[in-house]
Amino acid sequence: MERRNCWKDVVPFTAMVTVECTNVGVQVLFKAATEKGLSYYVFIAYSFAVSTLVLLLPLPFFIQRSRGLPPLKVNLIFKIFLLGVMGLVAQLCGYKGLQYSSPTLSSSLSNLIPAFTFILAIFFRMEKVALRSSSSQAKILGSTISILGALTVVLYKGPTIFSTSSSAKTTPTIDSPLGSTPQNWVLGGSLLVIEFFLVPVWYIVQTTVMKQYPAEIIVVFLYNLCGTLISAPVCLLLEQNLSAWRINPDVTLISILYSGFFSTGLSCLVHTWGLRLKGPVYISLFKPLSIVIATSMSVIFLGDALHFGTVVGAVILSIGFYAVIWGKAKEEELSVDDIVRAQPPPDNKTPLLQNSNGGIITHNNC
Repeated sequence: MERRNCWKDVVPFTAMVTVECTNVGVQVLFKAATEKGLSYYVFIAYSFAVSTLVLLLPLPFFIQRSRGLPPLKVNLIFKIFLLGVMGLVAQLCGYKGLQYSSPTLSSSLSNLIPAFTFILAIFFRMEKVALRSSSSQAKILGSTISILGALTVVLYKGPTIFSTSSSAKTTPTIDSPLGSTPQNWVLGGSLLVIEFFLVPVWYIVQTTVMKQYPAEIIVVFLYNLCGTLISAPVCLLLEQNLSAWRINPDVTLISILYSGFFSTGLSCLVHTWGLRLKGPVYISLFKPLSIVIATSMSVIFLGDALHFGTVVGAVILSIGFYAVIWGKAKEEELSVDDIVRAQPPPDNKTPLLQNSNGGIITHNNC
């Protein structure tokens, strides 16, 4: 029983925390690579290609072990293709928004994912809502607070409350290679909001895919393969400068390899496994963890300035996030109690033999 609880609780928790750390690392490396001149169209296309190649290596072994799975039907392949389209659009919006803003803003706005996921899960009947229940009230209130916090982060930048000496000298450009004007900040935040709305939609569709075909590595490989086939021509059209596709052996190459292995590869695989095990709302609840990691790494490695609006919005977002967590935990506790109450009391009378008239002769264990 203890080993079973560890598999269902401790292992998913540890995996989600690790994935959030690696995802913030991708954002910081991408930000540093764009300052070296890396095109984010090139970055996305190469990341999909690297993850496809990485997942291709163990694929024959898992295909051999998955012979009992149902066949890949046309509607399932269409859903995986749709996942590839959504993944590409989300990354286009996300990385462009990151260029206009900073990893700190991106991680702060990622707290919108639990709220959006909860709302979509209700719409698709993956979450139950009882308006008189305290757990449902907490989840609804927490989702609303999270959205208000996100609006605060996007619309109010505020004064600088902390910056390194290098960032103080280069404030106009360090937050973003495209300039840190209020217009760019709002545009970057808006693009990030679009990304963080598409991510929960991706979670919902991926959950339905896993119910239909419960083989994580095969589904994730097909997703990355679709992403590669879609992103290659799209990114070539958007980035027509062929010299931009030549990668230098510096931080640009490191960021692409890191993203391909950890973000579009390992992170996607862990999220898909978690979606099948715990559902979309649970996976989305770990996004606020990235705020502290992103803020520290951005200030230390990129020289980003920390703004008052980001801190205030992050606090509001975190309050909403923990309200949703409390509501989710309370709901699970109530559901366990209901199951216990529904179980019949143990019968201390054991049937020993049946008489000729069909009656049961019993023996009292007491």
